[in-house]
Amino acid sequence: MVTNMTPFLKYSFTVGMTAMTGRGFYYPTDTVFGKNGRLYVPNRGIPRVDQGVRILMCDVDGGYYGNFGFRGEDDGQFMWPSNGAVDSEGLLYFTDEHSNRISVFDDSGEFVSKWGTYGSGEGELDGPSGIAFDGEDDLYVSDTYNHRIQKFDRSGRNLLSFGSEGNGDGKLKLPWGLAIGGGGDVYVADWGNDRIQRFSPDGRFLAGYGGSGRGDGQLHRPASVAVDDDGYMYIADWGNERVQVLDPDGGFVIKLRGESTLSIWAANFLAVNEEEGKARAGANLEPDIEFFNDDPHEESSHIEKLFWAPISVKLDDAGRLFVTEGNRHRIQVYERG
Repeated sequence: MVTNMTPFLKYSFTVGMTAMTGRGFYYPTDTVFGKNGRLYVPNRGIPRVDQGVRILMCDVDGGYYGNFGFRGEDDGQFMWPSNGAVDSEGLLYFTDEHSNRISVFDDSGEFVSKWGTYGSGEGELDGPSGIAFDGEDDLYVSDTYNHRIQKFDRSGRNLLSFGSEGNGDGKLKLPWGLAIGGGGDVYVADWGNDRIQRFSPDGRFLAGYGGSGRGDGQLHRPASVAVDDDGYMYIADWGNERVQVLDPDGGFVIKLRGESTLSIWAANFLAVNEEEGKARAGANLEPDIEFFNDDPHEESSHIEKLFWAPISVKLDDAGRLFVTEGNRHRIQVYERG
C-alpha cells in the first residue's frame, strides 16, 4: 500500500460531453489510441435507436474529426460496439457484441474488413467485448457469453482459446475487458466473478486478484483492466462506481471516485448557450443529499464530478489513465503523481 504523501494519480482533464450526434459521446464504451494521435471512442447509444451508435474521432486538445461506423449490420456498421484495439500498422479493430464480429478500419474510418461468426465452436463468438493485441500482432478477445478468451491472428484465424464457465482458478464468468501486460501475460476482468485473473500467453492460470465486496481491493463487476510497465493494475470497478489501482501482487494502492471538470467541448457549449450556462453557474454541483442508502450508484447519479458507470480504463504512451464513463458520456484523464 502507498503510504507517502505524493498522490499515486492526480486528475488532469476531461474529454467529451453528451450528444447523440456530432461532437459528443452517447454511452461510450472505450477509448482507443490511434497511432496518429487521435482518440477513437465507440458509442453504444440506446437499444432500438439509430442515433448515437458510432465511432467518434477526436483528440485530447478538443479537436473533433467526425464519426464512422453508424448503426446497422452492413459492412462497416455496428449494432452494439464495445471495445477496440490498434495493430502495429495503425489499423483499428472494434468488437460488436450484437453482430458477433470484429470490424477493421483504417485511421480515417474507412472500412477494411470484418470477421467473426456466432457460435460456441472453435473460433466462433458470442458477445465479443474486450480486445487487445500482443507484441506479435495477435489479438486476444473476451468471448463473453462463451466464458472464455480466444486468440486470433489479424485475419481472424483462431490460434488458441482458454477458460470455461465457473468460479475456480482459471474459470471465467462473463469476462469483459482485458489487457496485455509485460511478458505477454493476459489480464482479464472476470466480471461475473468480481476479480481480475492473470494468464500466461498460452492460457495458463497464473494468479487472481480482488474478490467480491466494496472494501479496498475488493471488486463488484469489474469491466476493464489496464497494466503499466511496472505491473500495477488499473481497474474499472464498474459496480462500485470507482477506479482502483492494485500493485503487482494484488495489494491495494489507491481508489478514485472521480474529479471531473468541464471539458473543452462542454465549456464551449455553455458559452454559446448562455441560458444553460447561467443555470449551471448558479447550480449547486455538490449538493448535501441525505440518501436512502449508501449505494454508490445513488451518489454517482447526483454528483456531477464523480464517475458514473466507469466502463473502460486505458493507459496511453505517456502513462496517463483514461477512464471512460458510460453514463456521464465523457472521459476523465489522470496522470501519475
